[in-house]
Amino acid sequence: MKTITSEVAGLRTVITITAFIITGIFTALFFGFDLSNASSSLEYDDEQEGIKDKIVIQFSHVVAENTPKGMAARRFASLVESRTNGEIKIQVHSNGTLYSDQNEYEALREGRVEMIAPATSNLTKRFLKWQVLDLPFIFPSYQAVEEAYEGEIGETLLRDLEQDDIKGLTFWYNGYKQVTNSSQPILYPEDFHRLHFRIMPSPVIESQFEQLGASTSELPFNKTYRNLEVDFVNGQENTASNIYSKKLFQDQSYMTISNHGYLGYAVLINEAFWNNLSNEHREIIEGAMTETTNWVRRHSIEMNDESTRKLRQEENLQIDYLTQAQQEAWEQRLRPIYEETESMVGSKLMKKIYKLKDKYSN
Repeated sequence: MKTITSEVAGLRTVITITAFIITGIFTALFFGFDLSNASSSLEYDDEQEGIKDKIVIQFSHVVAENTPKGMAARRFASLVESRTNGEIKIQVHSNGTLYSDQNEYEALREGRVEMIAPATSNLTKRFLKWQVLDLPFIFPSYQAVEEAYEGEIGETLLRDLEQDDIKGLTFWYNGYKQVTNSSQPILYPEDFHRLHFRIMPSPVIESQFEQLGASTSELPFNKTYRNLEVDFVNGQENTASNIYSKKLFQDQSYMTISNHGYLGYAVLINEAFWNNLSNEHREIIEGAMTETTNWVRRHSIEMNDESTRKLRQEENLQIDYLTQAQQEAWEQRLRPIYEETESMVGSKLMKKIYKLKDKYSN
């Protein structure tokens, strides 16, 4: 009797549960769930509004925002967004937060980022002709740099990028490079002997320090400070704006205003991305780029002069300026690099760079 009663009770339980489930399904199908409270708890990002209607350009670079390149990138982004009425948004990633100078080019080629502005030196191993821009004392004046970047030489170099499906938009300016180190004043070629320098991956720059009797290590820009701090390298070469903004002077005791080379940037965009833009958008980008290039050409000189003045106020940093005789000694020691470079880039391009150097030499 107890067994029958238990079976009946179990059957009733099953029937009750089944009825509850059926009722729930019926309610969901015909009346729906009330999600008003749930949806109100989700975060809303107003930048996502209309995102499908916008073109977003990721622009990666490795220097600080308060440098010629950093300020040019922000200015360019603002001009494009304004002139397209927000249809194009350029997100600028500074200080190597997105990609380092060692992997940004591959990221651009693979479409993981749309724009970069690498130092021209970082392209020299892949495109040998670009080495002419690293030749020591090749640019006697700012006018010589401008003619190289915006004239026939620059056009020749930018065309080389097309084989990688990269479009070169222009060159941006920074300034002349100076030398810092932690060991001793550097005034004559012999002063480099047995010192160890951080360099960019450029055959010409590597050869430059070899001719001066120093050893080198290729290190990412944003790891330079740390390697100076732990004394892995004794010194480095850079513009005053980069030396000051990245505090590269803090573990250096000596700085030589040598103006031995020029540091500039190539502004590049992924060609497939570029080709998918409308003609109107391409024209706006090119116009904004021209205006930005004109701006940074003028203001980069002012920014480096200002950084030099600030560096001169650092009590623990001795700053020396090369005399004419000392510069001539450097040039004499470094002369073999010109012949080495000509064997790699060809006599035609070297004749153009020689002609430019002679034109602006005193």
